[in-house]
Amino acid sequence: MVCITGSSFEDFLIISGLLLVQALYGFYTIFLNRILALGFSSLFLIFTGSFVAAIVLLPFAILFERKKWPARITAAIIVQFCLIALGGVTMFQGLLLLGIKRTTPAIASAMPNLIPGFVFIIAAILRFEKFSIWCKYSQVKVLGTFVCLGGAIAMSLLQKPTASNILFFLGDSADKNIYKDWLMGCFYLLAAIITASCIMVLQAATMVSFPAPFSLCVITSFIGAILTGILQILTEGKLNAGSANVGISFIILAVVVGSVISSTCVVYQTWCIRKKGPVLVSIFSPIQTVCAASLSMILFGQSISPGSSIGIIIMIIGLYLVLWAKRRESLEPVEDNQNLPHAPLDIEKPLLS
Repeated sequence: MVCITGSSFEDFLIISGLLLVQALYGFYTIFLNRILALGFSSLFLIFTGSFVAAIVLLPFAILFERKKWPARITAAIIVQFCLIALGGVTMFQGLLLLGIKRTTPAIASAMPNLIPGFVFIIAAILRFEKFSIWCKYSQVKVLGTFVCLGGAIAMSLLQKPTASNILFFLGDSADKNIYKDWLMGCFYLLAAIITASCIMVLQAATMVSFPAPFSLCVITSFIGAILTGILQILTEGKLNAGSANVGISFIILAVVVGSVISSTCVVYQTWCIRKKGPVLVSIFSPIQTVCAASLSMILFGQSISPGSSIGIIIMIIGLYLVLWAKRRESLEPVEDNQNLPHAPLDIEKPLLS
């Protein structure tokens, strides 16, 4: 008779849950691609989704982090909240949705694999991250970052989008110059990832004086919703869901599905990070790309070219190089941290906003 211990059951729960999280992210990327193709406004989606996500996460913030709230909120922390909301909600999500609309779910879900490497470079430049050109782990992280970037470029340039695929995913908004529109979509995705990487560094710095990730997510999501709503009013004259093809029931479905999936996954991943650390959670991120590509092929017959597939594989190899070096470095005796002007940041912590 096989005896299942509490520890082994917890490991099974964590691994199976992380697989499910990435599958949900892959499904949600396809869902976003379709609703944007139907004419749903990306700004309105960010506005409503961020507002609902803040409401969904608020009970978790009160329940688990009430004692962590600082007694006094300084002007500097408020400015950091606004910058995280502007970059992590309005800018990042806006650029991401523009990229998702112009490419395919598989490509869009592959780009976030660049984030750990970019965060390492930004944190090293700002001296938040321990870096030495003579350290083999630093060399591997730099190598992994460039391998990731090379894979992203190969993935973008080697994919030959067909008219039928692009017309299906982009609907009436598809441009006659399909390949140009495709490259613009990849550029938007890359800009979104760079923005997210910068915000993650700022977020980690903010959590030194405000060590409550759920509360930070609630505050910045709410501020981000306000900023996005103001942006849509200034650019379009009013809060508008999009084309006449988008009914009220569809709006509610899109907002609820997006908010529930993102909020639930954030809560679960945060619990997994506390249990097993950020590296394990990051290792599963390529599963999202596999799920998005598989679902796109099964449901819509949309395939990825061999060259683009090779680019995605190269990106995943680069990601694992960065994560391996980060993991090995964390096991080394910390001797040089006293010389750093700030405490080292953990580059794999997720963007909670």
